[in-house]
Amino acid sequence: MSPSRPPTEPSLAAGLVPRLFVLIWSTGFISARAAVPHADPLLFTALRFSCVALILGIIAVAAGARFPAGWSGWRGPLVAGFLMQGVYLSGTFIAIGLGLPAGIAALVGSLQPLLTASLAGPLLGERVSRRRAVGIGLGFLGAGLVLAPKLGATDPSGIPAGALAISFGSVVALTLGTLWQKRTGGGGDLLANAVLQFLGGTACAAPVALLLGHGRFDPVAPLWLSLAWAILVNSVTGVLLFLYLIRRGAVAGVASLFFLVPPVSAALGYVLFGETLTGMQVGGMAVAALGVAVANRG
Repeated sequence: MSPSRPPTEPSLAAGLVPRLFVLIWSTGFISARAAVPHADPLLFTALRFSCVALILGIIAVAAGARFPAGWSGWRGPLVAGFLMQGVYLSGTFIAIGLGLPAGIAALVGSLQPLLTASLAGPLLGERVSRRRAVGIGLGFLGAGLVLAPKLGATDPSGIPAGALAISFGSVVALTLGTLWQKRTGGGGDLLANAVLQFLGGTACAAPVALLLGHGRFDPVAPLWLSLAWAILVNSVTGVLLFLYLIRRGAVAGVASLFFLVPPVSAALGYVLFGETLTGMQVGGMAVAALGVAVANRG
């Protein structure tokens, strides 16, 4: 009797799911690039967050997720979602709408671990090791190499200074939301917390869209496809895959793959929208990825 083969599905899933998750994350910047010519970025994100909160809420109730009993349990994820979802993604959409290339937006977003490591010392009292300090320096050096050659240029591959400032500001909000989440604790039901975070994002985006947005929403196929992709794939599927990875203890592997997000987004931006990077910018992106990798190991 021949020995039975070990099951291959779990190992196959363990290898594919992290890569699928990072690919989905990378396409978030592409869906933003496809949507902004046809819709008010603030209205788009408000619709996205409210729909995601509703869909995840239904899934959470069906799965028996445990929501916090009182306001003290709701406050942490709501504030984190306000900053990490509402301010960050709304700012990213606005920056892309002002002409920031998708690959550059992804690069700026990838600097979030470096900002978190930089601020964790003064805000949370965490010690920054020498390795992490080197990684932070490399990351920002690489970002400078990417951004400097095209900053303020008027050609199609240029980087508008105002859009870049908004993108950096949104990443600062993402960093503050991450630090808030660390300070208030990440306990509780993860699916319930995800629902509350998207409610927090809606609480940010909806009032701002009503007060400051221009309300443009062209009912054309690219916009509907972008909205459906952002809701069902980027957010709902992305959250469910992330929860799956947490249960399998594979988050560390995902963290290493996040270094691929800027180049993947840049490649998709080139194929779909003709966005280009110079040789120096490609090299700078590699240096920035190396810096994030070193900092995360510190």
